[in-house]
Amino acid sequence: MASVSSLLCEAQFHCSICLDVFREPVSIPCGHTFCKTCITDYWDGNVCQCPLCKRTLHSKPDMFVNVLLAEMAAKFTKSAKKKTVNIQHLQPSNTGEVFCDICTEDRLQALKSCLVCLASYCQIHLEPHGRVASLKRHILINPVENPKDRVCDNHERPLELFCKTDQTCVCQFCTELDHRTHDMVPLEEECRERRDQWRKRRAEIQQIIEDCQKKVSEIIYSAELSKKQAKQEISDTIEVFTALVAYIQASQTELIETIDKEQSAVERRAKYLIEELEKEIADFKERALEVEQLLYHEDLLYLIQRAPSLPVHSSNRDWSDISIQRDQSLGNISMSLVKLRETLGEEMGKLCDEFELKRVQQYAVDVTLDPDTAHPQLILSEDGKEVLIGNGEKNLPVSPKRFSYCFCVLGKQSFSSGRLYYYEIEVNWKTEWDLGVATESAKRKGKIILIPENGYWAISLRDGNRYRACTDPIETLTVKGRPQKVGVLVDYEVHLVSFYDVEARAHIYSFYGCNFTEFLYPYFFPGLKKNDLNSAPLVICSVNNKEQPQL
Repeated sequence: MASVSSLLCEAQFHCSICLDVFREPVSIPCGHTFCKTCITDYWDGNVCQCPLCKRTLHSKPDMFVNVLLAEMAAKFTKSAKKKTVNIQHLQPSNTGEVFCDICTEDRLQALKSCLVCLASYCQIHLEPHGRVASLKRHILINPVENPKDRVCDNHERPLELFCKTDQTCVCQFCTELDHRTHDMVPLEEECRERRDQWRKRRAEIQQIIEDCQKKVSEIIYSAELSKKQAKQEISDTIEVFTALVAYIQASQTELIETIDKEQSAVERRAKYLIEELEKEIADFKERALEVEQLLYHEDLLYLIQRAPSLPVHSSNRDWSDISIQRDQSLGNISMSLVKLRETLGEEMGKLCDEFELKRVQQYAVDVTLDPDTAHPQLILSEDGKEVLIGNGEKNLPVSPKRFSYCFCVLGKQSFSSGRLYYYEIEVNWKTEWDLGVATESAKRKGKIILIPENGYWAISLRDGNRYRACTDPIETLTVKGRPQKVGVLVDYEVHLVSFYDVEARAHIYSFYGCNFTEFLYPYFFPGLKKNDLNSAPLVICSVNNKEQPQL
């Protein structure tokens, strides 16, 4: 009866992870089989995925040892051990066939190679090595094309050891001569170490592959997200320019109507003047006819008697200064065009600010206050979204991060390179506040001067109507209305900090060319209470533009 090892291929009993004969073989839902320890270690810290077919499992399945396969693997191992020689050698797997060196015609495939004879033998010619006593002591290995490569060139002995010092294979005699003081290990041990290294390297490569695949997925996702954002920006751009064109068209229609009204007024005045002049012309024609009759009248007495009754004729109206002042109408139109240009500039500014604010709101992040940085007199809400000044200082532990003199607090979240950050704060009807960002190393003890050179980029409100940019020197800001909600944008990559009036959809101020070299944190000062004024808190509110990403 044929043995198990002769009926089945050796590869069928090898785990594809450790490349060794199965130990406690288990099958996973996709049907592939691995050593229980191998697949457990492979899944440790990784996604539950089949190493062969890459099928992803939602959770780790219950695994049971395949008893039949385990028994067959054990029998195969036992049968294979009977056919191995006492010394196993590190050798590459044969990709081509090795033929018997003794056969002269129709050379048969070799069964073993002898490291003493330095030849390969088929089953027939190998028979003396199992029968003759002197040949039995020869070392047989699986057939190789060049058995001479497995023996020492100096001593013609099998390469049984590995010299770690020289990183080369040696025989037993080499250890007593040239390699006497070197670090020696059996080939089997070196092979195990290298196999372990290869397994680790394979795991590293597999991890690199998975990381690359993950990165591919991230790039695909980023590209799709960018495509959606591009479509949204195109839509917003069309919306802005459509509104702008509509405003221009409306202004054009209004201006044309103004010109038409001016022209109609000119035409009405011209018609009235012409009618008045035609009446005077008719009157003068009558008088001219009367004079013409008197001029040729033959009755001298009648002429003398009638002549005194004819008055000296003149026009009832001085027409010398009467004209149609078209130039004056053109001047009014020019003034209208100037007004249109100014109004159009304002509308374009409003549209651009609204479009910019809508665009930056998509970079909204969740910001909370850091109690470890808050001045002891500040009161923070439990959710870390509100801050106001209390009536007395709390007994808090001393910390290098805590503000000791100014009633300020920073946010927990930090801003760094690689993306944009946006958040909004309700200031309601407060009469005093500071808002902005601060560097991680910015001064927090003692009196603080809020300027970029000290690591602070902020704007402030004082006395309910004085808005300032905290620069050196201080820059007064012109703000229309009174913002109830202020938006803050940080673009770390282009070194920009901008502030917006959210409800008015208007830009307030921007710091350009900021010297960002470290982490930035949101900065808040709720302002001092003055006769119960300014008692409302600063409130970090959510941005409803889209779902907020986490920092």
